[in-house]
Amino acid sequence: MELQALTAIAPLLGWAVHGGLLTHRLSTARRDPLTGLHTRAGWTARAERTLRRRPASAAVLLVDLDHFKHLNDTYGHAGGDAALVATADRLRTWCGPHGTAGRLGGDEFVAVTPELPADGIAQLVSSLRRPVAHGGAVIPVAASVGLCRVADFPASTLTSVLAVADAAMYAAKGRRRRGSSPAPR
Repeated sequence: MELQALTAIAPLLGWAVHGGLLTHRLSTARRDPLTGLHTRAGWTARAERTLRRRPASAAVLLVDLDHFKHLNDTYGHAGGDAALVATADRLRTWCGPHGTAGRLGGDEFVAVTPELPADGIAQLVSSLRRPVAHGGAVIPVAASVGLCRVADFPASTLTSVLAVADAAMYAAKGRRRRGSSPAPR
């Protein structure tokens, strides 16, 4: 009797272990291994849900670290990784429990928030530009931020909102290169 029960249960146990492994692999595939932020796929699903639920107040941001190649060349890949992790932590903190941050790849980050904080993004920009201590060095970090308020573009899709945020980010990057860098509104 015990052998029969074991024989019947063994395949079920195998499937349960297999299901657990698949669930783990899916969750890690949706997270960036360095920063712990959502990858593009994981972030996109959450962002679309936020835009559907809060179209009148949601906002999408794109963040790009300025001069990241120079930072990597000067402080090494470990220094570059420290800057990426610090940026991710700062963006995650700014998003709070209701927003979602993601890493698109390289030195590009994205965030969606159901509502912009009262101070807009000035606090985020200030936070992103704080130096990072790593290996006895102080690494300067510069970031350009592009913002798109969803309500400003009726009937917009996530793709169109990201395109507007991307254009705003490149405009901010251009202002920084020309020496005038007012914080985005």
